[in-house]
Amino acid sequence: MNFVKIISLSIGIVLISSLPGMAQTGQTRIQGVPTDDEAQSVGPGGQSTLIDLREEMRMFVQSISSFARAYRPNFIVLANGGLDLLVKRDPVEETKISPARAYMRSLDGVLQEGMFFDVKRGDRPFGTPPVEDRQKPMLAMTEFAKSNGLKVFTLDFGKGKAVVDTVRDQAVKKGFISLVSDMPSTDIYRLPAYPVRPFDENPSNILSLDMVKNFVVIRNSAPFGRQDAFAMKMHDTNYDMVAVEVFHGRRPLSRQAIETLKYKKIGARRLVLAYMDIASAASYHYYWRPHWREGSPMWISAPLKDDPDRYNIEYWQPEWKQIITGDTNSYTYGLIAQGFDGVIIDGLETYRFFEGGDEEEENQ
Repeated sequence: MNFVKIISLSIGIVLISSLPGMAQTGQTRIQGVPTDDEAQSVGPGGQSTLIDLREEMRMFVQSISSFARAYRPNFIVLANGGLDLLVKRDPVEETKISPARAYMRSLDGVLQEGMFFDVKRGDRPFGTPPVEDRQKPMLAMTEFAKSNGLKVFTLDFGKGKAVVDTVRDQAVKKGFISLVSDMPSTDIYRLPAYPVRPFDENPSNILSLDMVKNFVVIRNSAPFGRQDAFAMKMHDTNYDMVAVEVFHGRRPLSRQAIETLKYKKIGARRLVLAYMDIASAASYHYYWRPHWREGSPMWISAPLKDDPDRYNIEYWQPEWKQIITGDTNSYTYGLIAQGFDGVIIDGLETYRFFEGGDEEEENQ
């Protein structure tokens, strides 16, 4: 039986989410896979099937993009990471690749974290350039993305003017738009100390992604105080694009707050994008049911290492997709109704968890 949960967001918008009480019979949770790209699952009737984890992720993003643009043709879709999804690898000859054109057409741009200076990774401290074996593929794939018409943004990590200036110099040479944070991306709760005003500050109305010359990210807006205080603090800046979390503390940002965010201090229009994780479920989000836990429903997998209240999700399962996109009860539609100009899709590399390669990736 499906349960319908109506969440009043106390902002003049109501999200209605259809939430299943349990997974369908015959579905199994998996922690590893037979090959790099495929997972084994059991379908209805006990029939074994193979799942192409990366293609399932591409198709999920494509469905979100298609759905959103049916309601708002100019709705922006940015991919946060997941650069490997831009190409398809031959299952026999891994060195033989081809562009994932349908996937790239569903995107407007990519955001890559740690391109020039990374978070703490293995024994390498926060604010250290990534090792060559990690950076070289990122540079190659972002160049590939740019050559295919996608806008490239980088979010790097470090402290001080020297780091910021170094990142900017390298990003400008490659045609990327850069931002440097002095804390991990999911913790960002303040504006950059330097520069006090954004690079390439301009009076233009920003109506599309290709017009953006600078941006800022705030993943935790609660320390700014009330929603109106946060919105006015951001309004007092001239960034071309603002990327935020949907929720301010426990409550979603109101339409009024989002409308305030859409204007620079100078009065010109700018873009406001929301982060949306499509492959993990948070126990503190509106869609979570009290009896949910790891393994129940079956598509809820192990918790994230750095956030035990958030769980990896078998993102290819229909029940989860229904929560995220596909109708007017979905998370994606809620973002459109709230007034966001677009979305930054998180969780794209969750396929690595189901491939069993997440630990290796973290330590590089």
